[in-house]
Formats: sequence, C-alpha cells, structure tokens
Amino acid sequence: MRKLFYALFFSILLLTSCQKNQTSQQTKETPSQTVSLKINDADILHQSVKALSAVIIEDIFVPPVSSRIYAYATLAAYEALRNEYPDYQSITAQLNGFEPMPAPEPSKQYAFVIASIRAFFTVGKGLIHSPQELEKYENQLYNQLKPQIASEEVFKNSIEFGNAVAEVFKKRITKDNYKETRGMERYTPLKGEQYWQPTAPAYMDAVEPFWNKILPFSLEKTDQFKPEQPYPFSLDKKSPFYKETIEVYEVGKNLTQEQKIIATFWDNNPFEMKYEGHLEYAVKKISPGGHWIQITSLVAQATQANLMQTAESYALVAVALADGFISCWDEKYRSNYVRPQTVIEKHIDDKWTPYIQTPPFPEYTSGHSVISHSAATVLTKLYGENFAFTDSTQTEYGLPPRSFKSFLEASGEASMSRLYGGIHFRKALEKGGEQGIKVGTWVMEKVKTKKTALAKKD
Repeated sequence: MRKLFYALFFSILLLTSCQKNQTSQQTKETPSQTVSLKINDADILHQSVKALSAVIIEDIFVPPVSSRIYAYATLAAYEALRNEYPDYQSITAQLNGFEPMPAPEPSKQYAFVIASIRAFFTVGKGLIHSPQELEKYENQLYNQLKPQIASEEVFKNSIEFGNAVAEVFKKRITKDNYKETRGMERYTPLKGEQYWQPTAPAYMDAVEPFWNKILPFSLEKTDQFKPEQPYPFSLDKKSPFYKETIEVYEVGKNLTQEQKIIATFWDNNPFEMKYEGHLEYAVKKISPGGHWIQITSLVAQATQANLMQTAESYALVAVALADGFISCWDEKYRSNYVRPQTVIEKHIDDKWTPYIQTPPFPEYTSGHSVISHSAATVLTKLYGENFAFTDSTQTEYGLPPRSFKSFLEASGEASMSRLYGGIHFRKALEKGGEQGIKVGTWVMEKVKTKKTALAKKD
C-alpha cells in the first residue's frame, strides 16, 4: 500500500512540476537580502504530511504522542519556509522552550521549499520508530525536485538551512520531558469504583499517565483550562451519575444506523484489538489528531491555499491538537474517572458491550471532544465560521465521506460519536468541548503568524 502511495504521488508531482511556469524558478530578494528560489507547490507539503501520517499509523503511536510528532514536524516546516515570505514571522518565538531560529545568510541563494521539507523530514524522522521509511520517501522527493533547482549549490544551501532549523527543534525536543516520562514507573490504577480500571477485551495498561509532564507548546501551564469536576460516583438512581450511565446504556442498546456510522467514522482507534475465536489481531487506523490534520489538508486544498498558507494551517492546528491533548490528559489522570463500560457491566447488565472499543485511559474529559474542538476553533479562525466541507479522510478505510456546514459542526459530531460508541458520559463531551474551544482560542490569540505592522494594517 505504501509503495502504491509513493508511486501515485510522484507521478502527480512530476506532472505538476512539468506544468509549472518557468517564472517560478526566478529569484527574488527578501528583506534580509537573502536571494531565494521560489517553488510554490503546496502539494509537496500535503504529500509529505501524508507520508508522515502513514508511518505514524504503521508505528502505532498512541494519540497524545502522535500529536507531539505532528506539532514538531509541521512547525519545523513553517519555520524554514517563512523566510521566503517577508510578511510571516516565527511561531516558535511565541511558544515555550524554543531557542531562536537561524537566519538565512544574505550572501547565499536558497530554495526555501527544499529547506522546509528538509526540516520537516529531519525532525519527523527523529520522532518515529521507522525513520528509514520516511527517508525513502524524502530521497525520492529530492530526486524529483532537484531538476527545478538552479544549481547544486542552491540545493546544498537549502538542505543545510533545513538542517540548521531542525537542530533548534532537537534541542527543544530533548527537554520537553518526553524522554523522562518513558522511564517513569508503571501506572497502577486507583482502588475504588469511582476510578478508571482497564476494560475488556484487551485490558490494556493506562496510556500516557504522565502526559501532563510534557512541556506545552503554547499553554502557560497544563491545567490552564481545568474543567469542573465530573459528577460524583453514585448508584442512587436519582443521581446525575446514574442518569448519565443509564443514558449511555440505553443509547447503546438502541443505536440507529446513522449513529453507528458516526461512531465508526470518528472512532480513530490507532490500535483496535479484534477477536475471532482464538484468533487475536490488531487493526491500525488514523489517530484522532491525524484525522484533523487530514481535514486541514482537505480544506487547504479546497481553498487553493498557497504553500505558506498551508504550512501556517498545519502548524497552528498541530499546536492546538498537541496542547489539547496535554490539557485533556492533565484532567484525565487528575479525576481518574471510571468508564461507562465498567459501571454498566458490573451494576446494570453484564452482557452489555460498547459499540466501539473503550480506549485504555480515564474517561473525563473526552479526548475527542477536546482536540476536535481545539482544531475546529483554529480552522474556523483561519477559514471562516460557515465553511462547508466534505471529510473524505476515512475513504481509504472503507468508510464513505461525510459533509459538514462548519468545522464546529464536525467537532460536535466527533464529540457525540463517543456517546454513540458507548465509551463516554455526556458531561465529558460537553465539558471537553468547552475545554477544547478554550485551547484553540488561546492558540489563536497568543500566536500571530503575520508581522505586527501588517496585522495592524489589516
């Protein structure tokens, strides 16, 4: 499948490259007096991101970790590319823990699109288990693009500049506490019916219980948007908790065909376990964050966003996703809330099972609700409130596309899909959605991609 993807992409890339006007290879001076070679092809970045997603799926990264990979790689692409566009400024200078980015040398010529994808791939390869897979794609891409570059020297300068940008990222990566969380002691679930416990069928260990130790990208602190607490555990039939539990149970027993489609469409379980008799196997899927990265790609292509606008969109959405996961996971392992499946099987109906597989981490708040709303908020700020689009992300997994009138309509459906799936209580969806909107709004208020003078003029 991966070989087919590469072959199709390079056929398309070669065709679009041949059709480009020769003026795309002319040089122009930037305010720093750097002479650059302009190759404005957003498809290069779209397909590079898709290649990274393919490896993330194969390497089976859990959702929070996937979001970290997307954030670093897309930010690296943006930071190298912005030197081609004088109106744009550094994003990382406005985030936590980044050293200043290198500046191009005025005496050298660059093709900043080459520098951008070099930074993207170098950073990306350092964060995945199978860097050789991404490197194969990267090398094929260079072979396709090299004929468009004026000289070997320009290509070399561009690669070196991309490497220099990647080095700054590597410094931040080594101090964001990810490595330290790998060595922390195994998480032991708390005792008590109100707390999360591993669930059937796989009874997996808790996923990323120390994710709130990760250095946020834009958030001032991990509990910056701490939601109100979930309802207290109670088996009193008049209690809010019991009523929410019964709602999950009844919805699960009476799902409509449309609700089943919605639950499956937004499942995004990167490692779903399947059981057929004594046969056990895993089904790999795109992660929740990867789904919204793909939506970003679809929207950028639909609007014919140029290369810089595309890089901007990816970077801002990825930051919102990454900080959304950090914010959500901070609450998950603070409240350590029980999953509906655990309560229903023990106290209501031991034959009941959720429509989709319960993920291995605490219930409150809903990760889908937080990160979908954070991404949707960013996309709304970038592309407008009533931007209608069709999401075809899941077609390669055999699911039909779904159409939405706005990004927030899509994020709302993603949130509700978890109730239909039988894995979340309603309050986790509602408060998770509010939490995600706060994260996305924060990102867009804190991070300004355009330089101040231009922003004031606009």
